[in-house]
Amino acid sequence: METLGKRIKYLRERNKISQIEFAKKIGVSNAVLSRYESGDRKPDYDTLQLIADFFEVSTDYLLGRTDKPALTPEEKEEADFQAFANTPELQEFYKELPVSNEEAVKRLRDIWEIIKHERKQ
Repeated sequence: METLGKRIKYLRERNKISQIEFAKKIGVSNAVLSRYESGDRKPDYDTLQLIADFFEVSTDYLLGRTDKPALTPEEKEEADFQAFANTPELQEFYKELPVSNEEAVKRLRDIWEIIKHERKQ
């Protein structure tokens, strides 16, 4: 069993969730989840993200790239901003921002702050 499978199983058992229950929560069959945990199969990107979000850990932790399960608030903020900045829909708008990379990133961060504030309300 490789790191990803071991960590999924560890987190599931630590949270006292059966394979059947967790498989339903992430939208896969029990057999597929069992294969993830045994290392015989790897989840696709979207499923990997669902697993990470469910257990509130980073995908890097699940993949064994770090032993630190969760991001610091600053790392989470930066990861959220990067995900926002790299969405295909935003790429079209982003092309319209000024050519200066520094200025474009500042304006994009300003937009991100507005969106974050609106989400909290």
